Amino acid sequence: MIISIASQKGGTGKTTTSISLATALAQRGKKVLLIDIDSQANSSKVLLKDYQDITSAKSICATILDKKPLAIRSSSIENLDVVPSHILLSNTDIELTTAMDHREARLKNELDKVKSNYDFIFIDCPPALSWLTLNAFTASDRLVVVTSPGYFELDSINQITKTMQQVQENFNPDFELLGLLFTMSDPTINSKTSIRLLRQTYGEAVFDTIIPRNTDLRDAHMSQQDIHTYAPKSAGSNAYIKLIKEVFSI
Repeated sequence: MIISIASQKGGTGKTTTSISLATALAQRGKKVLLIDIDSQANSSKVLLKDYQDITSAKSICATILDKKPLAIRSSSIENLDVVPSHILLSNTDIELTTAMDHREARLKNELDKVKSNYDFIFIDCPPALSWLTLNAFTASDRLVVVTSPGYFELDSINQITKTMQQVQENFNPDFELLGLLFTMSDPTINSKTSIRLLRQTYGEAVFDTIIPRNTDLRDAHMSQQDIHTYAPKSAGSNAYIKLIKEVFSI
């Protein structure tokens, strides 16, 4: 299963979710690939100790910009491989706007060659609806939309779901929503109101599991570790373990 993890708005926990799901499944013996297609490269920086030495030619840039094979690297976690991102990926929209080939399918074309090697593939999407996002959606089977408390966070879901429908109609008819994940939950009125509105609007599409606001999640990334390695008994780790049991029955 190839799953895009997306959010139109930054700071919702999208990358944390990508890392936490990928590492949790890898630690349970599943062969996992995480593709970092966000030019901020935060997933890459956490999971690859030598990230600073990785050139654009050894990153997802080679596939998206030059149509080269995926630059797959072993991570610090057993069973987890990573295709790193690079800051030059931010030039993608400029270059692909004038491309004449099937520019939305560059990732899919190369991913199709290696996907049989993995049980799960996660794509950490950029916090914007761009050619990178279209490449991720075109290559994916399912979509997880990550949102957090707040009006603008909830409002951004509408545009993502519209983009998903456009991809279904034009590029990938089998692409479907896996679910909506509410993150950074806390006891505030804002958080309680946001989750209530989310469930009222999207019903069963919202996962039962809610990810709490948890400082261990932030501190883990500062230490270049996933939450399950850094604080395996933390509320953040427990929540993501609960999520993989809910979604993947693992």
